[in-house]
Amino acid sequence: MQTFHQALRNKDFTLTAELALVANASRETILAQARTLAAEVDAVQVPDCSPSYTSVSSLAISAILLQAGIDPIMHLSCRDRNRLVLRADVLGAVALGVSSLLLMRGQEAAADVRPKIKTVYDWGTLQLIRYATSLEHANLLTGSIATVFKPGRDWEPLRLVKKSDAGTKFIQTQLCFDADLLRHYMARLVAEKFIQRASVMVALAPLPSAEMAQWLGKNLRGAVVPAKVVKRLRQASDPEQAGIDICAELLREVAGIPGVAGANLVCLGNPDTVAAAVQRSGIRN
Repeated sequence: MQTFHQALRNKDFTLTAELALVANASRETILAQARTLAAEVDAVQVPDCSPSYTSVSSLAISAILLQAGIDPIMHLSCRDRNRLVLRADVLGAVALGVSSLLLMRGQEAAADVRPKIKTVYDWGTLQLIRYATSLEHANLLTGSIATVFKPGRDWEPLRLVKKSDAGTKFIQTQLCFDADLLRHYMARLVAEKFIQRASVMVALAPLPSAEMAQWLGKNLRGAVVPAKVVKRLRQASDPEQAGIDICAELLREVAGIPGVAGANLVCLGNPDTVAAAVQRSGIRN
């Protein structure tokens, strides 16, 4: 299986999968999940700590994956770290052999959790990207995130261009289950020639239930979960299988949208559903 670097360089439709982390995850459970995902994709994405609970750090998990021969894309957010710790974590990633970073501002904690947690935001996303890409010896492939929406005729991707100017080589959208909306968004990025600056990855997931779909649409900033998707899951006799089917169908559609370089499949609990969605889509064939 090729690495994330190689897949993007070869202009293949790149596939990654994002681990689902729980507070008490052990090395064994992390590896078991990662191996299931890695069998179907080019790299495994390692999310940063949730704003609502503490989990194993993305730096430590990346080290575990590297030891197992799995290519990690390590997430790093500005929310919980000052600039010294951000620098230290980037340098730590380089020392371990991590070659891909997804850099972001970080999701705010829910309203009921916020009073208990102090956020930092000493650096913004652009400052973190500039620092990571300034390490010329590291040869880091850096990415950041974007939100899919229907842009107006005069819209220009100015924020994305700033990220590209700072050194970003790939952009990953938040979860988007609306292929028509994605077509509009990507048509503007193609027209503005942004895809010549950076590769664009689209986030999808096999949704396990209508309740989870609704929760993501309301609570995950930038996530697009249409009502028809929630309805289909609610009416399904087997919601988990319906979630796999929806993800597989969208994966095939996304692969045919001009400008899309690949997809990241977010694991929402059971890694077997991610593997099933990839296999059902036929995208690897």
